[in-house]
Amino acid sequence: MRKHVLFIIENTSVYNDTRVRSEALAAKEFGFDVSVICPKARKRKFRADELDGIRVYEHPEPVIGVGKLSLVLEYVNAFFWELVLALRIYFGQRFHIIHSANPPDHVFLLAIPFRLLGVRFIFDHHDITPETYIAKFGKKGLVYKLLLMMESLTFRSTDVVISTNESYKKIAMGRGGRHADDVFVVRNGPDLGRMKRLEANGDLRRGFSYLVGYVGIISQQEGIDVLLRVARYLVMTRGRTDIRFIIVGSGPYWKEMVELSRRMSLERYVSFTGFVPDADLYNILSSVDVCVNPEFRNEFTDKSTMIKIMEYMTFGKPVVQFYTTEGQVTAGEAAVYVRENSEELFGDALLELLEDEPKRKAMGAEATARIQNFLCWEKQKDNLKRAYDRISSIG
Repeated sequence: MRKHVLFIIENTSVYNDTRVRSEALAAKEFGFDVSVICPKARKRKFRADELDGIRVYEHPEPVIGVGKLSLVLEYVNAFFWELVLALRIYFGQRFHIIHSANPPDHVFLLAIPFRLLGVRFIFDHHDITPETYIAKFGKKGLVYKLLLMMESLTFRSTDVVISTNESYKKIAMGRGGRHADDVFVVRNGPDLGRMKRLEANGDLRRGFSYLVGYVGIISQQEGIDVLLRVARYLVMTRGRTDIRFIIVGSGPYWKEMVELSRRMSLERYVSFTGFVPDADLYNILSSVDVCVNPEFRNEFTDKSTMIKIMEYMTFGKPVVQFYTTEGQVTAGEAAVYVRENSEELFGDALLELLEDEPKRKAMGAEATARIQNFLCWEKQKDNLKRAYDRISSIG
């Protein structure tokens, strides 16, 4: 009998989550039946649907958390629907494994009763939630301690942990008390069969000499305000009116960042595209000169792998970012690292790289090589297979 895996994600739809979509498709390739519970993707009707043979069950998301109260409401709503849909799926076609991705660290509450029925639990550790809280709200306190407790309970409730990098593996073994044999590093490797480079589109320059790209969620901790201050520094202080910035993505702070750009008088130099289809994203990434990750170094960013970096590298683009441990592990010589949390130093480094075309080309070639030889999804899928072999051997 084929075993059935139930994926659960809370913070986005599987249609928008490249990592979970790739993992779910890989599990199907490994011989499992696969179902997914997730929030409803915008502009889609509520219904059970299929994604390349994977059954998708979407639930309403009336609140998208920004402040503390809205986050609590978002998570309570998600847990309610996850429980309802999990029960529906289990009694329709029994599942044998729950594969849950955070944030938040709450699915252990749902997994515990199913474990009593013999269901195994994989925790896919996407974010270090306690450090994310500090990055968002700038302090610890009671909520931070609660998040640490939930993280600990999650680690101790699971059979296998999948970590996105070695820093997260150390947390699973340290704070989580997991044995190394039960923790598998599966990086957010890009699918080279899906992401296709295109010819550079000169029309995107709109008469500017240089094109700088950012791709990601427009949320509180992503550093978009930092990037806007970098742009203002280059325009107003360095007098560089020949650089255009393209910011691709949407999120809870999109309107706020667009308004901040307007107040800074940057409309001519900074363009916000919002969410774009893959074809448009590939067009942009194929055309920019340099890509950026403007998140300051902190406890969260130092240990986290940003998927945007590998997307940039897939298109052979050099990167400017603030120095972080995992950022350097990912990009190696394909990035310029700014050692201080300084917008001026970031702007200076960006300008220097833009004006050095041979260096940009060499860094782009290094980016391509690292993706193809080390980071791509085909390489990472082998580690995911080992994680599934491990949990299948448990029972």
